[in-house]
Amino acid sequence: MSMQPLSDPSETPAEMPFPAPCRTLQTTAPLRWLRLGWADMQRAPRLSLTYGFVLTLISALIGLLTWRYGTFALYFGLATGFVFVGPILAVGLYSISRQLEAGLKPFMGYCIQEGWHHVRGLMVLGLVLLIVLLVWARAAAMVHIFVPVDANPTWQELVPFIGIGSVVGLIFASIVFAISAFSLPMIMDRKADSITAVVSSVNAVLTNKGAMLVWISLIGLTVILGFATAFLSFIVMLPLIGHATWHGYRETIDASAWPRNAPGEAE
Repeated sequence: MSMQPLSDPSETPAEMPFPAPCRTLQTTAPLRWLRLGWADMQRAPRLSLTYGFVLTLISALIGLLTWRYGTFALYFGLATGFVFVGPILAVGLYSISRQLEAGLKPFMGYCIQEGWHHVRGLMVLGLVLLIVLLVWARAAAMVHIFVPVDANPTWQELVPFIGIGSVVGLIFASIVFAISAFSLPMIMDRKADSITAVVSSVNAVLTNKGAMLVWISLIGLTVILGFATAFLSFIVMLPLIGHATWHGYRETIDASAWPRNAPGEAE
């Protein structure tokens, strides 16, 4: 597929498009992102798996604490919502793919440095996602009132709880997914503010509903597999999704109108 810029890189900041233009994707595009992400992991296995191990420990700790001190509904809301906050934690993985794309040998110090130099934009997005996640968790706890009081409820009695919980989860998941799908990679890659990156991400998701449905389904399968393996598969799957997200951004968003951030340079 053509990767020619959709905008003129000579435009001044006042003339820059808002949001950033996006390309129309094939429905199967996310499968290509996974292949490219796997190739990045093969080129930087130690660094990728280190991030995967750390992210897995964090996710396991969140799950353990929520299970220990929260209700089932709260646990369900946080467990399903965590993967959509993952982009905040996967900044280092985007950096690895960015370094590989630039022909550099990735190393941990640069990943940390690059994340630090973009901390302002990351914190703004992190705050937005945190607020949405907290509201999501509260809504999940409120759905708990629909849990049948019987010790052995029938499927008919569980339908309101499952149905309402699924609708609530779908609404919040869609919002957070649209916000975070491509915004963080854009902030790292270009001198773009958080609002522009978020609006560009939402626009790209709405423009490519078919491909995004495939992508979010693949992410969902990753979550299911992670919990089915007691978080162990996250060590590989989380870095894979992180690298693939970078390639998804590069293929979807045309941010050529914004100057590119040089290595170690703040936005």
